[in-house]
Amino acid sequence: MLKPLITIIIGARPQFIKHQPLQEALEKSSQIRVLHTGQHYDEKMSKVFFQELGIRTPDVELSVGSSSHGQQTGKMLELIEKDLQQERPCLVIVYGDTNSTLAGALAASKLQIPVAHVEAGLRSFNRAMPEEINRILTDHCSELLFVPSDTGRAHLSQEGIKKGVFFVGDIMFDAVLHFREKAHQESRLQKTLKLETEAYYYATIHRPANTDSRSNLQNIISAFGALDFPVVFPVHPRTAKMLQQYQISFPKNVLPQDPLGYLDNIVLLENAKAVLTDSGGLQKEAFYLKTPCLTIRPETEWPETIDQGWNQLISPERDSIIQALSNLEVPSEQRPVYGKGNSAIQITEIIMNWYRTCNSQQGIA
Repeated sequence: MLKPLITIIIGARPQFIKHQPLQEALEKSSQIRVLHTGQHYDEKMSKVFFQELGIRTPDVELSVGSSSHGQQTGKMLELIEKDLQQERPCLVIVYGDTNSTLAGALAASKLQIPVAHVEAGLRSFNRAMPEEINRILTDHCSELLFVPSDTGRAHLSQEGIKKGVFFVGDIMFDAVLHFREKAHQESRLQKTLKLETEAYYYATIHRPANTDSRSNLQNIISAFGALDFPVVFPVHPRTAKMLQQYQISFPKNVLPQDPLGYLDNIVLLENAKAVLTDSGGLQKEAFYLKTPCLTIRPETEWPETIDQGWNQLISPERDSIIQALSNLEVPSEQRPVYGKGNSAIQITEIIMNWYRTCNSQQGIA
């Protein structure tokens, strides 16, 4: 049997992390073409992940850059469609919930190329988030839907999607398990910053609801300044832009950093007293590394982390953040709700079975 030709679409930091384990698993049985949209194009948001994680150079780089959601998605859609028309893969794989995800899914489905969605079924139930629209539409375009939890399967079932749904666990758990030891061997940032384990906080803020509101961003930074330990704060380009626009300065205990690579992120996250974030991926990474998390948002796509007490939702109010940390309790146990860290292997087996079935139905040897 010929190896299937599969196009995998990536474009943003979380997708690079998810892509590495699946690339490694799929390469043994498939011909893979990797298309990088360039949604994240800064060297510290893109190139460093390819270097650290051993991801091979993409076959296609679209370099779309940043713009409004409509402009960015439209440009991606046009360029991805041209590539898919020329290459005609048997399957297109997309990850997560970015504009790259939606553009890839739409381009493929309009060309009647099957779509596989890794991290399907997530819902925040907040349609003001562009990511929520992206993930809903992508799920409804997809033929193979790989859910990280039973909650994801339930969401899809409620929307009438029951065929082609597979529980495989969270592929980011694969990455944490694979790179954790390497991270501790190679990362030096914690020592460079002279930070003792569990004597600092780790923070990331980049959602428009927090960065595009002067009062929210001011309250968050002010809360960081009132904490009892240093706050390591990798600053997303969007956040840096708004901090400058609002003329918000950092308190003395806040240690701003350029965006970090994956290995530094793992070590700083694991050894922190707690993490403060509005990121989706960081909530899970904190869960896997057993670091308490405060999510500065009104909702989460990962309710299992809340249910088990490792994560809690808080408002972007100064006193709320300070009080939540002062009352912080670390759970004594953790249930493995996101699989066993073998998602990439499961996804590969399902895709190959799907491919064999398709060939058999078409009478292809």
